[in-house]
Parts: sequence; C-alpha cells; structure tokens
Amino acid sequence: MTRRNKIIYWTSTILIVLGMLPGGLGQIFHAKWSLDLIRPLGYPEYILTIIGTWKVLGSIVLLIPKFPLLKEWAYAGFFFAMSGAVFSHIASSESMYKIVSPSVLLFLIVLSWYFRPVDRKIISVCQETPVSRSGYHSS
Repeated sequence: MTRRNKIIYWTSTILIVLGMLPGGLGQIFHAKWSLDLIRPLGYPEYILTIIGTWKVLGSIVLLIPKFPLLKEWAYAGFFFAMSGAVFSHIASSESMYKIVSPSVLLFLIVLSWYFRPVDRKIISVCQETPVSRSGYHSS
C-alpha cells in the first residue's frame, strides 16, 4: 500500500469515526439534537437506540486490527444508515442542508472502504480449481 493510499484510508476512516461515534452516543442517550432530527422524519424514538448502538460498535470495529468480516458489515451498515438518512430527509421535504452531513459521511465511507489495506479486506477462502478442457473441474 502506498503512502498516499494509507493517508487517504486513515484520514477518511478517522473522519467516519469522528462522525459516527459521537452521533451514535447521542442517539443511544436520546440527546435533544438526535430527537429533533428524527421526529420530523416520522421514525419512532426507539430506533435511535438501535442505530446508535450499531454506530458505536461499527466505529470500534473500523479502528481495531483484524476482523475483516466485521469491518465489511460495519461499512455496509454505515452505508445503509447514511444513504437511508439522505433519502429520508429528501422524502420528508426537509431543508436540503440536512442531507449535507450524511452525504459527506457516505462519501467518506466509500473512500475508506475502497482504500482499506489488504489485511482489512476479506480474502476468498474458496480458491478456484483449474477447469479441464472437458469443462469439469480437475481434482
């Protein structure tokens, strides 16, 4: 991994965690700002505890070494949460400035995922066996 790619990866990952961790904690504890964000969208308040818990756990997983499968799940969960936030704010006809933060986080999630080091990626366990000319896998 080149120095440039490491810088891109770690910068985007740290920025994701700085966005997700405090946000997740605010959601777990039902901070006023998190309630003010979710009420106009029509979601029940208990959803904050669920999403907040996953944001905190996902933030931890992104920072610790190893566990590539959990990292994939964290990236996927963050992607779904932030894309859902963008579309929820658009669908509820709220002010467009409310989609800025989740849109930036969405971009950072894709950036971090794309530039992650090899040891943080899932490596396929199933290695393909060569196919013979008859079309059958050779043993």
